[in-house]
Amino acid sequence: MFRNEFLRLVMNSGMMTLNEMRELEGDKNPNSVSEALLLTHKDFVDEKFAKLMADNYTLELVDLSNVPIPPDTLTSITKSTVVKYRVVCIQKNAQGLVLATYDPTIIPLLEELKGTVKKPLKLVLTSLSNWYALFEKVARTVEEVVQEMELINVDASEEDSAKVEDIGQEIINVVNRILADAYIKKASDIHVEPYEGMFRVRFRMDGSLIEVLKQSKSIYRPIVQRLKIMAKMDITEKRKPLDGRIKMKIGPMQIDYRVSSLPTLFGEKMVLRLLDSSSLQLDMTKLGFENQQLAVFKEAIMRPFGMCLVTGPTGSGKTTTLYSAIQALNTVDSNVSTVEDPVEFNMVGINQVNVKKDVGLTFASALKSFLRQDPDVIMVGEIRDYETGEIAVEAALTGHLVLSTLHTNDAPSTVTRLLNMGIESFLIVGALNVVVAQRLCRKICLSCRIEAPEITPAMLMKIGLAKSSAEKMKVYRGKGCSDCNNTGYKGRVAIYEVLPMTQKVREVILEGGSAEAIKQTGIKEGMKTLRMSALQKVAKGLTTIEEAVSNSSGDNPATPLKGESANG
Repeated sequence: MFRNEFLRLVMNSGMMTLNEMRELEGDKNPNSVSEALLLTHKDFVDEKFAKLMADNYTLELVDLSNVPIPPDTLTSITKSTVVKYRVVCIQKNAQGLVLATYDPTIIPLLEELKGTVKKPLKLVLTSLSNWYALFEKVARTVEEVVQEMELINVDASEEDSAKVEDIGQEIINVVNRILADAYIKKASDIHVEPYEGMFRVRFRMDGSLIEVLKQSKSIYRPIVQRLKIMAKMDITEKRKPLDGRIKMKIGPMQIDYRVSSLPTLFGEKMVLRLLDSSSLQLDMTKLGFENQQLAVFKEAIMRPFGMCLVTGPTGSGKTTTLYSAIQALNTVDSNVSTVEDPVEFNMVGINQVNVKKDVGLTFASALKSFLRQDPDVIMVGEIRDYETGEIAVEAALTGHLVLSTLHTNDAPSTVTRLLNMGIESFLIVGALNVVVAQRLCRKICLSCRIEAPEITPAMLMKIGLAKSSAEKMKVYRGKGCSDCNNTGYKGRVAIYEVLPMTQKVREVILEGGSAEAIKQTGIKEGMKTLRMSALQKVAKGLTTIEEAVSNSSGDNPATPLKGESANG
């Protein structure tokens, strides 16, 4: 629970009131840190608060988001000590331990802490989000998370109770462990797949599927039944696809699992998408934009009207980019409405609508209704057809800011997609503020990152680097360790292509120029392509050449390194 001294610091910062904190606080589990709930409140600015505390208490402020910390360092102090004193060990050497905290009120307890760990200590300050990411890593096992799990969307009716008894506690425990393991490993999806004599469970982690369980098929049907009960799905319907949602509380956080069933040859396949609002990155400065790209995007979304489009394949982070823009526009003097299929995260202060095709509530019909609701900002989950595109363009031209997505390979081809839908070029030119294309590259694991001398300057030149840059660039890869499941990657970072609608770009569109002509004009006007953005991430040591190439393969020059791995 929030402690009095820390609570006073937050209130004194002016970011939140006592009543607002009381509304947030819920879980009293001593093995959780309820201060993490602050990260879910839109008025709590994590880094600003950390800097304020560092200045007030003259403590060194460290950014731990890109610092590799070996697992044995994190476990240098016991879990109970971590929880009690709100410290994690980030460095150990002959001189003692370096401990990081987000809460400077523990300073008077340092002598007591020294007696507990029996080593010299140095205390540094870090942000709450940095600290909590490490706390989750050191403090929780699957068994501990299972103990903290609480299902919050299933009624304990006699009918459901009977079904649970039929399934058995052993199956319930298996399902809970799968859900808890996915949460700890920060998987984005869980795949439960039946085959002729067995079934398997795979997690999608950093964009790749990894098998975590393979077992006899004897327990598969009760596992599916349990998942369907939790998701409020019809357990008697096995012939057609179904959708549902599991709402789970884990410690202080609420996690949603969006559930989809699909009849296959050997039974129903279940896929669960994890929606963790605490991990939703709404700070645009941390998404992966380069400085110039971010400036162009911010300027475009801050205009009072016009259309801003984000494009890319499924799973490329478009929703996160749009949500970050919506959060920046979410002020008390703006009416913000979204129509999504489905709504993934609830956002306070925003009117969110779920598409319901069975009752005629589509993107187009919702958009028409929004225009009668005195809107300032409208977000449309996706422009899929001419009707939706036409209404969106009309709204953008009549004094509303419209944000939406399209499925195209790059920013320039978005214009040709709209033209192919039947929207006139002069309407597109008048409505568009900016087009953003994006992909997600896997980040090199910081715990096992090493230099990759096998990547030669000649190979770098093949993918578009100038000779002078290729000869100077240091390239890295992940060796593979327990922290990244021996993949060499941990986490993902977005790469962007931001096409500003300058006068010259508009002229090319009006003249009927091709996507390639729009692209070349955009580059002359300052646009960095996906390949350029990816190579900048390589130069910063964030990702590998292999990831950069595979996520920008539409760019010229043609994809190199065929048959060669940038991971060695």
